[in-house]
Amino acid sequence: MLARGVRPVSQKGPSAPTMFRRSFAVETNTNKILNAQTLPSKVLKAEYAVRGELVIRAELLTKKLAEKNHSFPFNEILYCNIGNPQSLSQPPITYFRQLLSLLQYPELIKTASGAFPKDVVERAQRTLQQIPGGLGAYSHSQGIPMVRKTVASFIERRDGYPADPDDIFLYNGASPGVQNSLKMLIRNEKDGIMIPTPQYPLYSASITLLGGSAVNYYLNEEKDWGLNRQELEKAYQQGLDKGLNPRALVVINPGNPTGQVLDVEGMKSVIEFCRDRKLVLLADEVYQENVYIKDTRPFTSFKKVLRSMGPHYNDFELISFHSVSKGFIGECGQRGGYLEAVGMDPLVKAELYKLSSVDLCPNTTGQLLIDVMLNPPKEGDESYPLYKKERDDIYQSLMRRAQRLTHFLDSQEGISCNSAQGAMYAFPQIYLPAKAIEAAQQAGMKADTFYAVKLLESTGVCVVPGSGFGQKEGTWHFRTTFLPPEDKIEAVLERLAKFQKEFLQQYK
Repeated sequence: MLARGVRPVSQKGPSAPTMFRRSFAVETNTNKILNAQTLPSKVLKAEYAVRGELVIRAELLTKKLAEKNHSFPFNEILYCNIGNPQSLSQPPITYFRQLLSLLQYPELIKTASGAFPKDVVERAQRTLQQIPGGLGAYSHSQGIPMVRKTVASFIERRDGYPADPDDIFLYNGASPGVQNSLKMLIRNEKDGIMIPTPQYPLYSASITLLGGSAVNYYLNEEKDWGLNRQELEKAYQQGLDKGLNPRALVVINPGNPTGQVLDVEGMKSVIEFCRDRKLVLLADEVYQENVYIKDTRPFTSFKKVLRSMGPHYNDFELISFHSVSKGFIGECGQRGGYLEAVGMDPLVKAELYKLSSVDLCPNTTGQLLIDVMLNPPKEGDESYPLYKKERDDIYQSLMRRAQRLTHFLDSQEGISCNSAQGAMYAFPQIYLPAKAIEAAQQAGMKADTFYAVKLLESTGVCVVPGSGFGQKEGTWHFRTTFLPPEDKIEAVLERLAKFQKEFLQQYK
């Protein structure tokens, strides 16, 4: 019996978020001003599967594993739910951390400069001259001018077309840049944002929180998760039929969770579609350094493709994003990212700046990591040989792990998996027996969540159900990173193979 003022949350409607309803006995204390019945419906409706139910379960298991004589057939949880490389033993780049050490504590330049390479010390001195208040002072709300110039120079080198530092906005990772862009686009529930399916749930959750509507277009799993204009037109029309006003198109390249890399002709088709339908293009390009088919399809930015299409597209509105969290760097916790706003009305850029001003400024450490990511040591610098070795070792290892994991998954009975052309993930389809689907229904779970929970509790491997990213009705998937270190990945695959065989046997 519940205490006075404590009521169970309704099992229906937005006031009963699925994640918590399944994981805990949810009760709410109505004597509190804030309780589950008084929270905004937008907050309750928003879901973020990457840190959702499976991760909560995994954290509980981690505590149980610390107990003596636990009964689980594994001794650690492998968190394959999120692209967080350094949490899975990827080492940081030495040059980056040496430079940050001197910037965080400039006294080391005087007392311990001999412990650092000469080029690191000289760069720290130059950088500190550009930020007189040091890392502990607020910077310009749009970002440190020196860093924005570095970003613009990088884009010019990458694409072969001019970039303006005034079009660059720095953030605490790419995610706040995405969210501020969506704030500029969503006025009410009639405003639609076209997002890929499957998609990174940052987009669906942010659209929900901002009161807009997602317009889903489907990637083609049978063609390496490709996209085509026919599907975009279909989704656009479906949005109109629902009374929505589509305002922007999101493209994630390389794909998350699907790992595809777009070709130039496909990107041109996307740009033409946006021009014809008067849509702003949001290009999520945070995995641009994670391309594993560089010989046949290197990364090409939407900015480069756009500029190659001639002056007819000079007024085209494009917002693209990049981050220090991915690539071979993996500095997720340092929170550094940026956007480039191309073709924007000056008054719109002023409003975007206002949103940045509300947050005062991005953290300065993340900003300076952007600077060093885009302007690393060069050949001839003292630090270059070690930097190059660390960079190449990480990249080659990621490529080997991507190939090993996707080939393994595709070889398993009841699983099919496309190759990972880029990014950090595999997104295999799982073919579940009817008895497994029935057992999931009886447990009050979606079938792929049921599978992922069983996988976690049997192997200690934490993945994310495909339903958290969106998928075609009647199909089931899960997303896993290929970030566990190479000396552990074979053991992971052995666990997965054993689980898959036993799961199919149990529910055949």
